[in-house]
Amino acid sequence: MTTTLSDMTAKTKPEPSAEELAAKELAAKELVRLAKEQGLSLTGPDGLLKQFTRNVLETALNEEMTEHLGHEKNRVAEGRESTNVRNGTRSKTVLTHATGRVDLEVPRDRDGTFEPVIVKKRQRRLGEVDEIVLSLYARGLTTGEISAHFAQIYGASVSKETISRITDKVIEEMQTWQTRPLEEVYAAIFIDAIMVKVRDGQVANRPIYAAIGVTLCGEKDILGLWAGTGGEGAKFWMSVLTDLRNRGVKDTFFVVCDGLKGLPEVVGNVWPLSTVQTCIIHLVRNTFRLASRRDWDAIKRDVKPIYTAVNADAARAALEELTEKWSAKYGAIIRLWNNAWEEFIPFLDYDVEIRTVICSTNAIESLNARYRRAVKARGHFPTEQAAMKCLYLVTRSLDPTGRGRARWTMRWKPALNAFAITFADRWPAAETY
Repeated sequence: MTTTLSDMTAKTKPEPSAEELAAKELAAKELVRLAKEQGLSLTGPDGLLKQFTRNVLETALNEEMTEHLGHEKNRVAEGRESTNVRNGTRSKTVLTHATGRVDLEVPRDRDGTFEPVIVKKRQRRLGEVDEIVLSLYARGLTTGEISAHFAQIYGASVSKETISRITDKVIEEMQTWQTRPLEEVYAAIFIDAIMVKVRDGQVANRPIYAAIGVTLCGEKDILGLWAGTGGEGAKFWMSVLTDLRNRGVKDTFFVVCDGLKGLPEVVGNVWPLSTVQTCIIHLVRNTFRLASRRDWDAIKRDVKPIYTAVNADAARAALEELTEKWSAKYGAIIRLWNNAWEEFIPFLDYDVEIRTVICSTNAIESLNARYRRAVKARGHFPTEQAAMKCLYLVTRSLDPTGRGRARWTMRWKPALNAFAITFADRWPAAETY
């Protein structure tokens, strides 16, 4: 008979109440449901413990049996037509890459019609189990919180050190990802930075720089993450872009950013032919921040002709009208647009298909929103490596079904046709791409 971790802890802990057992069972069911929804596997290499693996799989199997029969254990509805009920369990041993042999008790039904999914009949080997740990870590839980989470749900004691060892296994994978070769040419590269709190002697804000590249096939690729110091600055962006060039990026048609001072010069040093495009949404958003709310509707009408102009001359004429009407009341708004003008107008020289995809940093803002969600849950990180590990795990957990990437590529197809014509002299030959 296999001794489970729950059996061992029962010797030193008081017997849990029926309410506690019910709460744990419901929590386990919820975790299984969420894992299924996210397309995550419950099994795999480097599993936590054999007992934990067993508890997870047996919970899932019992849930499948409940769904198959249509009722909970010992809760058959009166007058039910079917006579099929639970009929005990059968022992089964499965093999995992990390924990070796795991003994399971698989539920049976009287009619023998139950076909389990999580551990199929005659299946002897399982896939990835530590994905749950990595998924919880990516959602911002600390190692201590994950350990407590497992103890509450499964009654299994999993140390923080065990959790750390599992998550640390992604560090080598992260380093390989961070130094992988990249495409020679990108249609556009979107860049931005977020602030995370790191406890290095004392808790302080640290910028984490991120870049997303769009290939000439329309595929979106997160190019890397870089940890900086102090505030976001053009000087550090120089090292980031140089790293991208060293990894094989010879050219990009556009670098889209939020208007950081000094960035155009940095981009020009790395990729002389690239165009720096300031995010239009950032400009408009900052415009409203400088205006009284009661004037927003009027300013919105007066600003729109600037960023929807047919060309730069028409945009300048619209800006002059804005200046004439609002400079006395909102001189800061006029300075904002004049200071950003050279990085604002480049997209006006291109077809509407190109304008649509390069006018904002929404692509990387969406990524940063996912990062911030995990960062907010943590509060702060003990080390820079812990912060990078968390953000990388968020990165690798994005879009598990691939539907998001497919929608992105379809959205970029019209723009890529325009790119191919406009940048024909810089488009790589078919035999080299």
